[in-house]
Amino acid sequence: MITSLDNPRVKEVLRLRKSRERRQSGLFVAEGPREVERALAAGLRVVATYVAPELLPGWGSGHEPTATPTEEVSARVLAKMAYRAEPEGVLAIVEIPERGLPPQPSLLLVAVGIEKPGNLGAMARTADAAGADALLVGDANVDPWNPNAIRASTGAVFTLPIVETTVAATRALAAQKVAAVVGAPRAHTDERYTDPTAFLVGAEDAGLSATWQEIADRSVEIPMRGAAADSLNASTAAAVLLFEAVRQRRAAT
Repeated sequence: MITSLDNPRVKEVLRLRKSRERRQSGLFVAEGPREVERALAAGLRVVATYVAPELLPGWGSGHEPTATPTEEVSARVLAKMAYRAEPEGVLAIVEIPERGLPPQPSLLLVAVGIEKPGNLGAMARTADAAGADALLVGDANVDPWNPNAIRASTGAVFTLPIVETTVAATRALAAQKVAAVVGAPRAHTDERYTDPTAFLVGAEDAGLSATWQEIADRSVEIPMRGAAADSLNASTAAAVLLFEAVRQRRAAT
């Protein structure tokens, strides 16, 4: 059992809190029984698992995650390793999956300039729920393997293809590009999304830059009635657009 906070394995986990370290190593930390189980179910390669038995009353009952190798640690050590204030007793170091854009995608979400990992994770969850083929991330300020992004995604980042993109690569997509823009002349319900579609959604504070708006085939606005709100949360805007596409496609069939 690891009991020292100075153990090299503890330091390895702590290094993975930084995006730069995750990119260089190709590893991230899945924290909590649900996240570890879903990473395993998605077929991701687990490099190491750390468990504090005293924080997991059911440990040893046969219901724990089956990742190997597993190393027991003290509650104090796991609390040091954990990103969350109240650790759930288990975390794993997992290899970042390498997934490309699926061939002939029909529905895509392009998240541009998202600054909060929780928002990016929620957008992955939304895209997955709508049956999107992939989440493309442009001008990334955060990565989907941030602990808060993973938690907000409820594990969607483990299965949904997430691909970094650029303005040029997005322009070249064989799909209509629809930008969500406050003040656009047409409402999102006035356009058709039955053909292959990529929705471009920016951060709620700044929106899409002019460069990203220029590559869009059309811009749409999500009408709002309230007097106080001038924009929607990015994941909420993505949900409205994606599920309008889902609605139209169901109606068409």
